[in-house]
Amino acid sequence: MLTTVSPPHRVPTRGEILLLGSLTAFGAVTIDLYLPTLPSIARAFAVSPATVQLTFSAFFVGMAFGQLVYGPLSDRIGRRPAILFGAVVYVIASLACAFAPSVEWLVAGRFAQALGCCAGMVVARAVVRDRYDHRDSARIFSLLVLVLGVAPLVAPSVGGWLAAAVSWRAIFVVLAAFGALVGVTVWFRLEESRSLATEAKARGESVAGAYWDLLQRRRLLGYTLVSACNGATLFSYIATAPDLVITIWGFTPGQFSLIFGIVAVGVIGSSQVNRWLLLRHAPDRILAVASLFALGFGMALLAAVLLGASKWFILAGLFAVLTSNGFIAANALAGALNVDPLRAGTTSGLFGSANFALGAAASATAAALHDGTARPVVMVMAAALLLATLAYFTLARPRP
Repeated sequence: MLTTVSPPHRVPTRGEILLLGSLTAFGAVTIDLYLPTLPSIARAFAVSPATVQLTFSAFFVGMAFGQLVYGPLSDRIGRRPAILFGAVVYVIASLACAFAPSVEWLVAGRFAQALGCCAGMVVARAVVRDRYDHRDSARIFSLLVLVLGVAPLVAPSVGGWLAAAVSWRAIFVVLAAFGALVGVTVWFRLEESRSLATEAKARGESVAGAYWDLLQRRRLLGYTLVSACNGATLFSYIATAPDLVITIWGFTPGQFSLIFGIVAVGVIGSSQVNRWLLLRHAPDRILAVASLFALGFGMALLAAVLLGASKWFILAGLFAVLTSNGFIAANALAGALNVDPLRAGTTSGLFGSANFALGAAASATAAALHDGTARPVVMVMAAALLLATLAYFTLARPRP
């Protein structure tokens, strides 16, 4: 049975949306800024592209682990302290990456960087649920994608320019500055949103007990798996795109940035259509239809790749598959956070951790199956979309 806690209706300010969007974009900025430089990093350390892709896997693992800590921590000590601690960790780790003497040090630095930036992401979701109900939360999460979408549109170009003008190490100095700026803004501008009821509940139970109870909730598991499996398509694409688009298909870094930006526009656009649809339809209705369409696109893309379709046709198919995330992520997240609002932080931690854990597994699998074609990443995507659809209709879908 769902726990219902309905926050009073309120309209977010532009400043609030910008700050929450920046916190949500922490991970995306940290990934996208250095994407075009992966071949340069491989050459600098004299390692293979697959070895450099371990920096993605380490980052995803750090994000998965860190969110399990920050979620319940924010329920206990408050949203602001959790974010501020993470910002300090992020700045230190980013500087460590900037001066990494080897690829092994860079992988370790990326793991530590993830432990810092995931605080802002997991707590921002809890803040939204503290302040908004189920449907409004879904609309706010869709709105945050507008801010989140700036990262893939701008960051790859900025990263490529920095690498060419200075070096790839300058990217991590910029990331350290970004983390410091967000931390200072939170200190001065973010009001505490955790309720006394949430604090009392968190202090009255163990972290393990809270997670165990949440894992018993069928719908929470369903929403989490829907989002994590659909999101795995994005993770696997991000991890393999530089090698696939630049090295294998022969596009320039500038053209790669353009292709990456077009996909980002698709995700942003679909999320805003989702926000409009939420005025007329329930989040679960949209989630059901979007899951089926995503699966259809995924299977069609798999068939096209196996039949030897051209790179342009594959790019169009990837665009169709990846933009489905705009209809799924916000609605699944809002549904998960509505299961037990008094554990919003812990739920957000579990939800985010699952997303990054499956993302790490998907990207590592796609990298391990690397064969110089688009087949591995598309096969991973198709399997993930099948699991996402099954998770919704067997677990998350409301029962009569």
